[in-house]
Amino acid sequence: MTVHFIGAGPGAADLLTLRGRDLIASCPVCLYAGSLVPSGVLAHCPPDARIVNTAPLSLDEIIAEIAAAHAEGKDVARLHSGDLSIWSAMGEQLRRLRALQIPYSVTPGVPAFSAAAAALEAELTLPGLAQSVVLTRTPGRASAMPDGETLAAFAATGAVMAIHLSIHLLDRVIAELTPHYGADCPVAIVWRASWPDQRIVRATLATLDTAVGPELERTALILVGKTLGADEFAESRLYAADYDRRYRPVGAVPRFPEASPESSQ
Repeated sequence: MTVHFIGAGPGAADLLTLRGRDLIASCPVCLYAGSLVPSGVLAHCPPDARIVNTAPLSLDEIIAEIAAAHAEGKDVARLHSGDLSIWSAMGEQLRRLRALQIPYSVTPGVPAFSAAAAALEAELTLPGLAQSVVLTRTPGRASAMPDGETLAAFAATGAVMAIHLSIHLLDRVIAELTPHYGADCPVAIVWRASWPDQRIVRATLATLDTAVGPELERTALILVGKTLGADEFAESRLYAADYDRRYRPVGAVPRFPEASPESSQ
């Protein structure tokens, strides 16, 4: 018996990984995290599977469901939206399972910020503009922010920021970021990225407050950075004709001679 923690992706059912799909189809028990896991993902469960919405359950009740399945020797698919590595509450569940000596596995999912960037048709890291992306949030009731992990501290680096779970504090976000990025810095808000009712708002830090309607809440992701919509940036050296690399050696004395065509003859 194994509990399979599976990242269910950002919303679109076809953004589930193949491994995740196959594991779901093999498990007689499925625990899923409420409305953020689409019905199209749950459709992969076996016809007679026990399917439990864990949104109204406490951690103790969730573990009790898993323990009951363990006692019956039934594999469990534990679904969380997005990717499991950030804000999934998986860590505390794994700790409980280790204490109970219940086996588990972890399968990654497509994170919301990736789906949002795809919706914007944007590469977040562009040469000369930004080479780092910060995934963060503002303090909430469920989790406080450690000292030093402030929006202003991250903004001071100039990195692109993907700010989750913070649309309800938009005024605060704008106030903390503007001194570092400038009022004309591009911003995009993607609400329910990859869902059929996805919405996108593009603005600047100066115009964002008036561009956002009251319906954009909870699952809206805020992306801030100079790379959003940028056309003026240097080209990467990766595909430059004179760039000597392992799989495309250049010149009489290539950097990686063992990879040159002559070395394979």
